[in-house]
Amino acid sequence: MEGLVERLREAQALAKLVGDTQVFRESIRSLPVVAKSDATLLVTGETGTGKELVARAVHYLSPRAAFPFVPVNCGRLPDTLLEDELFGHERGAFTDAHAPRQGLIAQAEKGTLFLDEVEALSAKAQVVLLRVIEHKKYCAVGSSREQDADVRIIAATNAPLDQLVKAERFRADLYYRLYVFSIHLPPLRDRKQDILPLTYHFLKKHAPPERSGLVISHSCAQALTSYDWPGNVRELENAIIRSIHLCGTNSIVSEDLGIPYNPKTQLDSPAVNVPELNSLKEMKRQMIEAFEKEYLDRLMYEHRGNVSHAALAAGKERRELGKLLKKYRIDPRLFQESNPKSSGNSNGTAG
Repeated sequence: MEGLVERLREAQALAKLVGDTQVFRESIRSLPVVAKSDATLLVTGETGTGKELVARAVHYLSPRAAFPFVPVNCGRLPDTLLEDELFGHERGAFTDAHAPRQGLIAQAEKGTLFLDEVEALSAKAQVVLLRVIEHKKYCAVGSSREQDADVRIIAATNAPLDQLVKAERFRADLYYRLYVFSIHLPPLRDRKQDILPLTYHFLKKHAPPERSGLVISHSCAQALTSYDWPGNVRELENAIIRSIHLCGTNSIVSEDLGIPYNPKTQLDSPAVNVPELNSLKEMKRQMIEAFEKEYLDRLMYEHRGNVSHAALAAGKERRELGKLLKKYRIDPRLFQESNPKSSGNSNGTAG
């Protein structure tokens, strides 16, 4: 029973990381193993690729899951207040310290401290953090009493830390302390087949109940998959939120997205990566799989994860549709969460 609960928790955590392309699944393949460790983790990737989401998934799957997850933006930690922010202070530690204050490490006790934009730490801040990681001890400002730093540290960066080390802008010893485990998230332009599943995920997440029937038009799908998304998944989510508010009908069109799009250029930038032209069989297989996965995502979205209803609409046997959903690792339960009419019955699961 315990093993079943653990597998369910793992499935729930990974289900929040939407994407089925090989490059993305490979990037998070080690996540369940990393979560079981208490060693430091460095999550790398461009801005907007989902580094905090991965950090939260690691925390959720870890033995520390019942305790706080405390995110910290390192770019907003001024040197003058650094130790006060991290360690807290005792009453009377300085002029305005009229009461004791808990620091971020104490707030994250027994849980996870997530240090985002770790490359922004000053030289002084890097020394302070290194000391905490090495000794697992700290003192509140104005106190000589050592306290245990009982936290797991996960750091994230969108900068090449190894290059910053070579340029002597980031401490090598701190870099290696943080780099015990690492997870690198690919940019969205390298996983374009995940764009439409992500789009339906964000529609389900952000569309109000009265707009639950929203779909994307063919022009919208083309615009979504032809754009390079420099802001990655975060930019895509913001575009979908914007389009929900701007769309005047039940179908989102490319103009609602607010991104550059020229329909005439689509022949030069296909939405699906295809193999060499001399491999017709392989090209056909990839195109069919891409179509089937997009169709199933939309089918599950429109029927709110109810496999029986979806099978009826698709003209397929329920068992046959269930096999297809398993083939593409599409979990119908994910499409039930935002449905105000969902009754939670067993018809929504594949089998």
